[in-house]
Amino acid sequence: MARPPLVRPTAAKPHLDIQPGRNISGVLTVPGDKSISHRYAMLAAIAQGPTELNNYSSGQDCVSTLSCLQVLGCDWKRISGRENAIRIEGRGPELRAPARALDCGNSGSTMRMLSGIVAGQQFASQLIGDESLSQRPMARIIHPLTQMGARIWSAEGLPPLSIQGGKLKAIDYAMPVASAQVKSSILFAGLFANGVTEVAEPVRTRDHGELALRAFGAEVRQEGNRASIRGAQPLHGIEAHIPGDISAAAFFIAAAALFPGSQLTINDLLMNPTRARLLDFFGLLGTQISVLAVQQRHGELVGTLRVGGRALKGATVAGSDSAALIDELPVIAAIAPYTRDGVSISDASELRVKESDRIAVVAENLRAMGATVDERPDGLVIKGGQCLYGAQIDPHGDHRIAMAFAVAALRAQGETRIVNAAAADISYPGFFRDLNSIVER
Repeated sequence: MARPPLVRPTAAKPHLDIQPGRNISGVLTVPGDKSISHRYAMLAAIAQGPTELNNYSSGQDCVSTLSCLQVLGCDWKRISGRENAIRIEGRGPELRAPARALDCGNSGSTMRMLSGIVAGQQFASQLIGDESLSQRPMARIIHPLTQMGARIWSAEGLPPLSIQGGKLKAIDYAMPVASAQVKSSILFAGLFANGVTEVAEPVRTRDHGELALRAFGAEVRQEGNRASIRGAQPLHGIEAHIPGDISAAAFFIAAAALFPGSQLTINDLLMNPTRARLLDFFGLLGTQISVLAVQQRHGELVGTLRVGGRALKGATVAGSDSAALIDELPVIAAIAPYTRDGVSISDASELRVKESDRIAVVAENLRAMGATVDERPDGLVIKGGQCLYGAQIDPHGDHRIAMAFAVAALRAQGETRIVNAAAADISYPGFFRDLNSIVER
C-alpha cells in the first residue's frame, strides 16, 4: 500500500505529526548497536594498531564518544564508500593529555565508561555534558574509581567530573546498582591496575564490555554475576561489523505487535542473550517471534528476526527483567493500553535518572492521550483495553520517549504531534523515515 512521505523534523519545524496506521509490513536493517559501538571505539583507542568498524552507530551519543577520543589524541576517519564505517588509529595504553574538556554531549555511556579509561592515564581530564547529562548520577562510578586510586571531583556526584588519573590498584567491587555501564567502566580501569580487578553485580546485565575486551585480545573471566580482569594486558586492533541495535529494533517490534496480521523482518540484528529478553517478553504478550540464521561475530550472536502481529495479552515486568529491559520499558509502557490485560512495571527506579525521568514523562504523555496510568516510585501500572487519542506529546528531550510515542500514535484515534521530535537523533537519526517505510495507512 502507498505510504505517504513523513517530513523529517528540522530546526525550523521541530515537531512531527503522525497519522494512525492500519498495518505494519516490510524489511528493515537498523543502525549498529550503541552499546557495542561505544565500547569498541573506546577499546580501539587504547589498542595497538588500527581498528575498522563497519555499521558504527549513527546516533549522536556515539559521535560524542569519537569526539572525546579525538581530544585524547586518537585519530579516526570515515571510510569512503562504506556507510557508517570508520577507521580508528589506536594509540596503545597511553592517551594524550586533553587540551580541552571532553564533551560527552547527552551520552551517559560516554561519560561513565570513558571515565574508567582516563582514570588510568597520567594526566587530568574534565568530562562535561549537556543540561540533561549534567543531572545524571555519577557517584556510581566515582566510588569504585576512587577506591582504585583515581582522584575525582564533582558537585554532589553530578557532572562535570574532574579526574586526575594515575597508577591504579585492583579492587573487588560489589555494585549496589545493576549497571552495565558501571561494570564496563570498572573493567576498563582494571586494564590499568596492578592485580586482578573483580566486579560483582546484583543482577546480570548486558555483557558487551566483557565480550568487547575479549575481541580486542584481553582475558576476562566470568562466573555467574562476577567478572574479573587482570591489569596490563595489551589490546590489539580488530576489524568488525557491528550488529543492528536490538533496543532500536524494539520500537519496530512494538509497532508490528500492535497490528494483528502484520509481518516484519529485521536483518542482521544483535541477539546477545543478555539483551534478547525483549524477544521473550513480546512472545509472552502474544507476538509471533522467529529468529533465523543465527551466527557469532566476536562473541556476539547475530541473526534475522521475523515478527508477526497478534492480539496482545498483558504482562508484568519486575526484578531482573526490569534491569534487562531498562532501555525498552518506555515503548513497552507506551503500547500497554492496547493490551488486553495491561502491563505492570516495578523495580525500575533507574528509569527516573535516565535522559529524563522516564516514569514521570511516560505517565504524563499517556495521560495526554487519554490513558489511565498509576505512577509509582519504581514503575507504572497501566490498564489494558484502553483507547488512546491523538495528542501533543512532549518527549522532554528524551530520544526514547519521542520514538516510543511515535509508535503509540499508530493505533491512536486522530493525529498525534511529537514536539521536539529531533531528540530521536541522539540514538537514531533515520528513525521516523524507517518507521514510515513499514506503516500501511
